[in-house]
Parts: sequence; structure tokens; C-alpha cells
Amino acid sequence: MTNPRPLGERERTLIELYANCRLELEPRRFYSKWDVDYQMIAKICSRSPSTVRRWFRRGQNYRAPTSCDLHHLALMDFLLEHFEEIPAALFNLLCPPS
Repeated sequence: MTNPRPLGERERTLIELYANCRLELEPRRFYSKWDVDYQMIAKICSRSPSTVRRWFRRGQNYRAPTSCDLHHLALMDFLLEHFEEIPAALFNLLCPPS
């Protein structure tokens, strides 16, 4: 990359805030809050439906979601809760139309 943008105090503060933000939501909470199925949760987290099913199992077949999965669910929850408040131009920067 040529000529990277320098980081000022504002950018360093923002990076620090983001790095320490523990935005997470457990799959069971997301599932009980929204009318979704395991297939939708799998799509949100870029996982297979069988992996998601294991998040909801107990005992030997249980598999814990990663912190990345919890973060994806929390971000999706935030977007579902606040979609109308996000200006379209800003949302399109975050999630460009395909």
C-alpha cells in the first residue's frame, strides 16, 4: 500500500475503544429474541447449519461458538434493533448493495 493514512490521536482512541468493546450475544439469546432458524444463524455467522445445531446441544455433542460468532450475532442484533435509525448512506458504506 502506498501512502497509508497517518493515525492521529482520534484514530488511536477509536482503535482502543473498538479493541476493548466486548459486543457479544449468545446464540440462545439471539434465537429466543428473533424469529430465526438455525439456517439464518449459520448465514449470519458464516458457519454450517450443523455447526450451529451443535451450539444448541448439550453434553458430548455440544460445541461452543467462538467469540467471533458471538460478535456477529451481537452486530446483527444491533442492526435489527436500530436499522431505521441508521442513515441509508452510512448503512450502504458499511454493507454496500450487491
